Amino acid sequence: MNKAKAWRPHEMPTLLINRLARALLKPTDERLREVGISSSQLPVLVALKDGGKRTQKELADLANVEQPSMAQLLARMERDKLIVREASSTDRRSSLIFLTDRARQLLEPGRAVLRGIDQDVCAALSKEEKEVLVSLLQRLMVSVTGEGND
Repeated sequence: MNKAKAWRPHEMPTLLINRLARALLKPTDERLREVGISSSQLPVLVALKDGGKRTQKELADLANVEQPSMAQLLARMERDKLIVREASSTDRRSSLIFLTDRARQLLEPGRAVLRGIDQDVCAALSKEEKEVLVSLLQRLMVSVTGEGND
């Protein structure tokens, strides 16, 4: 008789990573909200941080979200004066999105919040353990997405 494998989710790295990500979402959003941004806006801020302009489709692809979700996010960011849209010179149906000065001023305070959360959460690890963890997570990211560090 084949003995069924024991179910041990607490020993499955992917489930632990998922649980940790969900556990970090609320405190991250709370601390970023004090700065004036949210974690859902981070992919847009990162994609446009160097003054670039991108279409909504490009931003949706980069953030790995559906177009309607990105449209809603961008509408909120525009309302909050974080982005501006301008007509595309090559495609009348689309617009190019870029960060406002206000958004660029929030980048460093946002980074400080993220560094602080990282320090708080990783305080339980030695420097060497953190380096190993980062290396392993980067390898998993490449395995899952095919993408390296950004």
